[in-house]
Amino acid sequence: MKLVTAIIKPFKMDDVRTALSDIGVQGITVTEVKGFGRQRGHTELYRGAEYVVDFLPKLKLEIAVADEQVEPTLEAIIGAANTGKIGDGKIFVSSLEQVIRIRTGETGESAV
Repeated sequence: MKLVTAIIKPFKMDDVRTALSDIGVQGITVTEVKGFGRQRGHTELYRGAEYVVDFLPKLKLEIAVADEQVEPTLEAIIGAANTGKIGDGKIFVSSLEQVIRIRTGETGESAV
């Protein structure tokens, strides 16, 4: 099993959720986060004063999937979150050693 962690632009969430649902992904955890990558934030004008916005709002998605679902999950996220502009985000894939469903005690892929 793998944990897919994606950082995306907030306005792309509905598209990503729909794409993941279409391929059968059932569970997703979403967290509002702030950060920056290569774009290093940007400057904005507020009441005539210019200021730097260092940390941009993003969404962090965490999805636990079976090994055979990793590639379709990555393709769905990339297809739905891509705008072609800087700041589209990143995807990280890491191994999950164990998953346990608290309610039933199920373990492994059946707990996902």
